[in-house]
Amino acid sequence: MASSPASSGNRWSIALAGVIVMLCLGTVYSWSIFTNALIAGFNWSTQQATIPFETAIFFLGLGAVFGGRWQDRVGPRTVTIVGVITWGIGVLLAGLGTQALGAWWLDLTYGVIAGFGNGMAYVTPVAMVTKWFPDRRGLGSGMVVMGFGLGAFVYNQVITRLGSYVIAAKPALAYVKARDASIKAGTAFDPTQYQLSGDVMHGLMMLFVISGVVFVVLGGLAAMSLKNPPDTYSVAGANATAAAHTPSYTPGQAMAMPQLYGLWLLLFLNVTAGIFVISNAVPMISEFSGAGAATAALWYGLIAVFNGLGRFFWGWISDRIGRGMAYTVMYLVQVVIFFAVAHLNGLAGVLTAFAIVLLCYGGGFGVMPSFNADFFGTKYMGQIYGFILTAWGLGGVVGPFIAGFVKDKTGSYTAALVWIAVMLLVAAIIPFFVKKPSGEAAA
Repeated sequence: MASSPASSGNRWSIALAGVIVMLCLGTVYSWSIFTNALIAGFNWSTQQATIPFETAIFFLGLGAVFGGRWQDRVGPRTVTIVGVITWGIGVLLAGLGTQALGAWWLDLTYGVIAGFGNGMAYVTPVAMVTKWFPDRRGLGSGMVVMGFGLGAFVYNQVITRLGSYVIAAKPALAYVKARDASIKAGTAFDPTQYQLSGDVMHGLMMLFVISGVVFVVLGGLAAMSLKNPPDTYSVAGANATAAAHTPSYTPGQAMAMPQLYGLWLLLFLNVTAGIFVISNAVPMISEFSGAGAATAALWYGLIAVFNGLGRFFWGWISDRIGRGMAYTVMYLVQVVIFFAVAHLNGLAGVLTAFAIVLLCYGGGFGVMPSFNADFFGTKYMGQIYGFILTAWGLGGVVGPFIAGFVKDKTGSYTAALVWIAVMLLVAAIIPFFVKKPSGEAAA
């Protein structure tokens, strides 16, 4: 006899616990609020200041592969708890040692350790929720990954109002503006005139320490509520029954199918474009609008909500227009934005453009879990989707690298915008060639 949602556990409360976990993990997208201060405090280049974020996203992809395989064997609770604790400890250690040990320590702790833990914890609620919502996969997965996007929104609202951040923001912007002016003029830059003091940087790094503790406690408690539905679980309705019985391909079968690599490519291109913006959002907003760093950080914190809303919105939309069409529309919308943003006047126009990019970036993650489940089933969702998330890891390196490279060479982000726009224009046709597998599944 099939289990009902009531007898198996309240799927909405379990999904809510997944959202809370994702809120803690999604704070990784707040990295750009620290970029200027790291540049000004440690005399780093833009690329040096974004390497910890790039590394974290890369190892997030690797952590998702490991966590996906593990959760298919032991379930989501254990893997998520370990992942959240690893994420929090990595962030905490970054705050404790970076000022004394330098860039390599931040790359190791925030990038490698925290990033790997983030990926472990990310993949498990996503794989779990597609099993609880066979009738509305787009809505269910979109709701949970929405929490990841909202993490940066909530975190930014808190951090940018704290005294130790406010003290660092204004002089950090002055440093970056003076450095960029020197690059454009071809003159020597004296960092000692603008460099942040040791006390200011100590206060800033303590924000990492406190954040790590909060992530471990809050995320760990929420993770304890996660569980998979029983094998006999189903929900009422013919559509739900059909979705629940989608054939489940084994990881080996999926790896032999071109559709898997098509989905990987769709996510990679969307991530490359989105993280190009996210990794340097605050300095980009300052450059294109003329706003100060504190103002840019505050407003970026507000529009970061669109990263979360996009995951829910596009997941819901994809239930109606199809997963592939949703990706095509998201790509084309971003093409217009990347061609236009450097020519917009004023803070409102730039913020609107970036909000739309974030909406579409988040949408890629809102649609992809359902895309994966529709194609390959849910039995081995952790392993198969974990592999697809390596696209996130690689895109998280490529996007920030383009941004940092162009900025350091030209003193502006503008030249890179056309590259991203052309890439997305070509990508818009890919979904028309990625069709659902028709072969016989082994499970």
